[in-house]
Amino acid sequence: MEIILKEDIIGLGYKNDIVNVKNGYGRNYLIPQGKGVIASKSARKVLAENLKQQADKLAAQKAEAEKRAEALQNVVVEVVAKVAATGHLYGSVNAAIVAEELAKKGIEIDRKIITMREARKVGDYEATVHFHKEVEVKVPVKVVAENAPVAAPVEEPVAEVSVEEPASVDEAAVAE
Repeated sequence: MEIILKEDIIGLGYKNDIVNVKNGYGRNYLIPQGKGVIASKSARKVLAENLKQQADKLAAQKAEAEKRAEALQNVVVEVVAKVAATGHLYGSVNAAIVAEELAKKGIEIDRKIITMREARKVGDYEATVHFHKEVEVKVPVKVVAENAPVAAPVEEPVAEVSVEEPASVDEAAVAE
């Protein structure tokens, strides 16, 4: 079944895209939720006319997306998380946490346009921010341990003192 999307759906397509979906997904979810319409001949003609009329508006949206993408070019997100002794995180680092960290840096981004594989260990990861269907930015995410292992102080060896043990009773009696 071919559907014309009315809004961006990450993983499926962007607004005004014509996508193939299974019948149940289209009829039971996309159409009733108002996220898409059946791609009939008349709907395709209306879409083509709308795209012609909105060409300037779409160009402005793309320019705005490129401007926002420029702000993220050299940004590295560093997430501090609690880590177990095995190196695994308590919980995980996901797109919502990346959005919070970007907000702390003064860059407001909706978490819904960020895709990222969940991070469950300390290390380097990558999040993708989808500003526009033609503008995507990959942001490096560094997960750092909050309770990093601290080197234990080296103990100096203690000089051994030899202590003579008292002789046992039998040996003392024999010695006399």
